[in-house]
Amino acid sequence: MNLRTLGMMGAILFLAGTGASAQKKKAAVNDSNTPLHLLQPEYKVPYGALTTGEVKADMDRILRYLEQNTPTRVVDKNTGKVITDYANMTADAQLERGAFRLASYEWGVTYSAMLTAAQATGDPAYYKYVTDRFTFLAEVAPHFRRVLEKYGTVDPQMKQILTPHALDDAGAVCAAMVKAQTADNSLNLNPLIENYMDFIMNKEYRLADGTFARTRPQHNTLWLDDMFMGIPPIACYSRMAGDKQQMYMAEAVRQILQFADRMWVPEKGLFRHGWVEGMEDHPAFHWGRANGWALLTMCEVLDVLPEDYPQRDKIMNLFRAHVRGLAALQSGEGFWHQLLDRNDSYLETSATAIYVYCFAHAINKGWIDAMAYGPVAQLGWHAVTTQINAEGQVDGTCVGTGMAFDPAFYYYRPVNVYAAHGYGPVIWAGAEMINLLNKQHPKMNDSAVQYYRTEQKTSEPIFHVVN
Repeated sequence: MNLRTLGMMGAILFLAGTGASAQKKKAAVNDSNTPLHLLQPEYKVPYGALTTGEVKADMDRILRYLEQNTPTRVVDKNTGKVITDYANMTADAQLERGAFRLASYEWGVTYSAMLTAAQATGDPAYYKYVTDRFTFLAEVAPHFRRVLEKYGTVDPQMKQILTPHALDDAGAVCAAMVKAQTADNSLNLNPLIENYMDFIMNKEYRLADGTFARTRPQHNTLWLDDMFMGIPPIACYSRMAGDKQQMYMAEAVRQILQFADRMWVPEKGLFRHGWVEGMEDHPAFHWGRANGWALLTMCEVLDVLPEDYPQRDKIMNLFRAHVRGLAALQSGEGFWHQLLDRNDSYLETSATAIYVYCFAHAINKGWIDAMAYGPVAQLGWHAVTTQINAEGQVDGTCVGTGMAFDPAFYYYRPVNVYAAHGYGPVIWAGAEMINLLNKQHPKMNDSAVQYYRTEQKTSEPIFHVVN
């Protein structure tokens, strides 16, 4: 080793020692020299300011993924060959299989969400997604009905449309079709809508007082899910029912109040998931997504009812009580739990997204206070975005779930990116967050998200508000 090398090593060691010494002499952060309240927290999900551009970028990623994974073609189930001559289809014809079904109740939610997204963003791609698929289904349905009549069998996905056997088969898709048809009368959806409504109004199983019910897992069971599966299409259809409009509105209101009589738990501000006629005790498991369906149902019905409708106030008061109950249970990560009041159950995406939509929508409608609930919705949206992957898939969504009377059933339901229940709620939540950000005045103040009634133009990190 030469002298030059030794000299360089010595210099390096000296400088290192000097740096170490300087670090040791640097004053420690303490209350005297640092405003500790401005230190940045280590949030597990994003927190703080949000732009409409950021929201739309997440929504667009989902849209692109869904466009690629929900094709609109008829194929031969044996050969995979595309069929374009619908008039000569055989029993081997089926809808081409994508990652998701085109007419499931989950996709009914997605279609409604896409319609809202088209309005909120001004992007016609969202509207095109809906009309492409609805136009396709309306075109092929009569030909598949001929196949069913001729051969006695038909593609199961089309059978759900042609001969629905449960509210799951009919309600959510019907509501979305009504919205699309009333927005654009050139769509030929009326035959499908009338078929769905005939099932909902005349064929669905009910209790003696007319409440929508099921015969599983027990005889005469109410599922909270069925509020959404059955009531919104009735309310929406009232807009195209002519002189029967009042009858349909009255039926929607009656169903909500009869469900609430049995399933609302006022001391919790939540709904129970299941109720069985004749049971002496009714265990209350407050499943997240089912409570979302209930809250969303009230949103949909309140959107339709006139301001002076006789029982509107009852539904509004129930809605607001539910909002209060839910807001109190939001986790520090912004999500809600699978079982809402059990913090050791997992954090779930679809319920969280539904609540974000409903809270934001209610603020935009003036039903609830932006100052109180705007930050709740914004935190929830930030949480949801962490579950949208680079491909546009939505993760953390509980798969389809029945009704049970023990906690383990809910705690251990799987989550999956192909659980279709997550996609519509996330698109819907994003669309309404865009509306919220465009109408309201959120701003960071003292490191917290605050919603203001008027725009606060200051650039100060902490500021007072002068009325």
